[in-house]
Amino acid sequence: MVHTAYDTFQLLNNSPSKIDAIESYRSNLLVACSDGSLHVYIPESSVSDQSDFHSETLGLHQGPYVLERTLNGFSRRQMLAMEVLVSRELLLSLSESIALHGLPNLETLSVITKAKGANVYSWDDKRGLLCFGRHKRVCIYKHNGGSGFVEVKEFGVPDTVKSISWCGENICLGIRRDYKILNTTNGVLSEVFSSGRIAAPLVVALPPGELLLGKDNIGVLVNQNGKLIQEGRICWSEAPAVVIIQKPYAIGLLGRHVEIRSLRVPYSLIQTVVVRNVRHLVRSNNTVIVALDNSVFGFFPVPLGAQIVQLTASGNFEEALALCKLLPPEDSSLRSSKEQSIHIRYAHFLFENGSYEEAMEHFVASQVEITYVLALYPSIIVPKSSCIPEPQKFVDVADAPYLSRGSSGLSDDLDSPPSDVFESDEMDIESKKMSHNTLMALIKYLQKKRYSVIEKATTEGTEEVVSDAVGDNFISYGTDRSKKPTKGRIHIPITSIARDMAAILDTALLQALFLTGQSSAATDFLKALNYCDVKICDAFLQERSQYACQIELYRCNSMHHEALKLLHQLVEESKSEQTPVELLKKFKPDMIIEYLKPLCATDPMLVLEFSLPVLESCPMQTIELFLSGNIPADLVNSYLKQHAPDMQATYLELMLAMNENSIPGNLQNEMVQIYLSEVLDFHAEHNSQQKWDEKTCPPPRKKLLSALESMSGYNPEVLLKRLPPDALYEERAILLGKMNKHELALSIYVHKLHVPELALSYCDRVYDSGLHQHSAKSYGNIYQTLLQIYLNPTKTTKKFEKKITNLVSSQSPGIPKVGLGTTAKVKGARSKKIAEIGGAEDTRFSLSGTDSGRSDGDTEDAAEEGGSTIMLDQVLDLLSRRWDRIHGAQALKLLPRDTKLQNLLPFLGPLLRKSSEAYRNFSVIKSLRESENLQVKDELYNQRKAVLKITSDSMCSLCNKKKIGTSVFAVYPNGKTIVHFVCFRDSQNMKAVGRGSQLRKI
Repeated sequence: MVHTAYDTFQLLNNSPSKIDAIESYRSNLLVACSDGSLHVYIPESSVSDQSDFHSETLGLHQGPYVLERTLNGFSRRQMLAMEVLVSRELLLSLSESIALHGLPNLETLSVITKAKGANVYSWDDKRGLLCFGRHKRVCIYKHNGGSGFVEVKEFGVPDTVKSISWCGENICLGIRRDYKILNTTNGVLSEVFSSGRIAAPLVVALPPGELLLGKDNIGVLVNQNGKLIQEGRICWSEAPAVVIIQKPYAIGLLGRHVEIRSLRVPYSLIQTVVVRNVRHLVRSNNTVIVALDNSVFGFFPVPLGAQIVQLTASGNFEEALALCKLLPPEDSSLRSSKEQSIHIRYAHFLFENGSYEEAMEHFVASQVEITYVLALYPSIIVPKSSCIPEPQKFVDVADAPYLSRGSSGLSDDLDSPPSDVFESDEMDIESKKMSHNTLMALIKYLQKKRYSVIEKATTEGTEEVVSDAVGDNFISYGTDRSKKPTKGRIHIPITSIARDMAAILDTALLQALFLTGQSSAATDFLKALNYCDVKICDAFLQERSQYACQIELYRCNSMHHEALKLLHQLVEESKSEQTPVELLKKFKPDMIIEYLKPLCATDPMLVLEFSLPVLESCPMQTIELFLSGNIPADLVNSYLKQHAPDMQATYLELMLAMNENSIPGNLQNEMVQIYLSEVLDFHAEHNSQQKWDEKTCPPPRKKLLSALESMSGYNPEVLLKRLPPDALYEERAILLGKMNKHELALSIYVHKLHVPELALSYCDRVYDSGLHQHSAKSYGNIYQTLLQIYLNPTKTTKKFEKKITNLVSSQSPGIPKVGLGTTAKVKGARSKKIAEIGGAEDTRFSLSGTDSGRSDGDTEDAAEEGGSTIMLDQVLDLLSRRWDRIHGAQALKLLPRDTKLQNLLPFLGPLLRKSSEAYRNFSVIKSLRESENLQVKDELYNQRKAVLKITSDSMCSLCNKKKIGTSVFAVYPNGKTIVHFVCFRDSQNMKAVGRGSQLRKI
């Protein structure tokens, strides 16, 4: 016996006749005897209280009963069964037939004559349906709401029905040794299974609509369709004769005793009551009636509270929790306290017996504080909180007085937890508490509790932010959060129970993860939202050399300086030869860059401070960091200039390589200045050793020349002043070109560097840039400037030296642009013919206000120069290679008169061919336009040839009355509608008047 679920009391002794059937109505016993009489018994206590049969007491009394009256001749034959229909105040009896009696007077209201010979029946109180088995027939009757029944259906069955019960819309029958389901709609019988070899079929209805079918000593649970329910097996000690259901127990009548079993899996034995020669087992409202031949006993259920006490004291916690759920709803507070007490005791029991995960499940169900559970793990260090008290040992809640068992003789008070729950052998407990299984169970427990705790902490933090924003006071989770008025917005620490609890939970969870070897899970945990205590977790991780998690701990708490300092230290240590291989693989310089990426927008100075160590080892990644993080380039440049000047050029170079347009003008100027300084140092060193060669081009000079060519944001005038007067001519030429001093730049290429190809390339760049700017006419004269330099080498050299001297010595930033030529007067018929030859180029180029033809002054200069060498070969080469970009007439004017025409064939040949082709094209276009003009005129004439014939039948389309005749007429544009001119004029006047009236209305 597990515990006492029912107390036994003898209600009736020494009945005058043998008892055939028994039932209860309110607090009274109805006993049908073998002599056909019905005895009504009432509690002995009600006699002294002068109560009568009409007492409204619903249940039987725990005490002796006395005879109140006897109804002789109540039945002619042996009474097989009786049942009180409580909702209808009727008594249903089965004897030679089925009769209906009124209550409380027990008068016979009706008899179902067709039920004569019936041996079993089943009543469905909800629908008011009665089914019974008679011989090989099954009949269904419906209560008509009054004093009788109406037949509904009748079905034939293979043999006599031995047991019957409603199962939803169908009926379960026990026939021979088999169970069958009868479909009440079509009468079809379906097999379920056999009832065994020992006992007769036994069908018992369960409250949810299921069935309990007897198979020898096993009770099998099936649904309404006869399908087996998983784990639905009640094993009795022997085959029961009768089974009744009174939640939460099933009570079976066996040969020598009555067994009480739980209806919960695994349907364990609850209590055994030894009673012999029992003939009837009947369920009453609150009691189980056990009838012998001449006596009656009552099984009265022990109060649930007392049963819970017994089960808890005996360590049967599962059954105790199941009974807690049956406590009435009005005792919800008592129920929750009982369940909490049992869950805690059960959790301790399981924990001490090695079932750690199950123990944690019960700790979760008990809703105890996290600190209570963590007290079982002394090696887990948690932060102290002034808001959360220290965990105390659990003390049972006292039971309510009404839960007393009364006559059960057992104490109601739950025994206090045994001392071994809290005080066990310290060595054994310590080893258990820090084992892998215990920690895994703790992790699962904390993870289950974490969602609600973190949600509260987050909500509290949000409320605090809102409170700070609007200046109001909020109450959060029972915490008094008030702010004293202060000047300005001074931050005052606010105590928070929810956040303190979250800190305790997360700190313990992190330690448990590491102690179970789940370092990767711990790292992921730190990357997400957490409330870990920094001081405790930092010391814990440092002790175990968990540097990666330590960095994540710093990161999630915005301790970026500490994280980067540690990361830099680890990267430096990984470079040493004595570093462990694991550390070398784990910490690399690019980890610093990855850490710095999210900080670019919030703390650029910190990014600059810790990016310097990796700029040299990972230059590209570092520059990408600066660019992707949108750190101002000026800030990066100034920081590098101050702390790492050697890396300044590297930064600018990589920045330019990644995005040519990303460098602003001031940084371009800075970059060129750095290159120029390096080149000047190189020049000074070699010049002092008299080893300088203008053609020498070391890497710094290559960078300078490339930067000067490709960049446009620097200041050329400032750079020009830094150049030495007798060196770096190519750099000077590029700078002069940037200042639009094309003549000076070309003079350097021709007379200083003596590289005509560079001069030609320069002209091409200027010309192409003019094409892109849609001003090619202005830049077309650049080739004529080069021609003048070739044709007047002495003059241009003198001009160059003079202008360079003036340019360097001048302090004014604005220098007038050098003209591309001088004004010339056109002379004679020869000039006119040459102009006609170059006419094809007039559509593309002009001299932009200057004339490159020779003036009288030029003639005089040429005469003064006398024997100066003209670079005629270069002139002819230029004309032959760029004939399509040079104005032919102006070029011929510049050439010496003794130039041979044969030498000009490569220039004049394609030029004349192009001019002729253009002339032919324009002639064709002219002819096409003249032809188009003639076609249009022809179409006009055709339109004017329209003829309209007026006959004697022609009518006016407006008046429709008069013929046109010889009157003046008008024709509409369609050429067919004819009207009198007078009608046309009147219609036009009417339209004008209508439009005027509309305007006036508006």
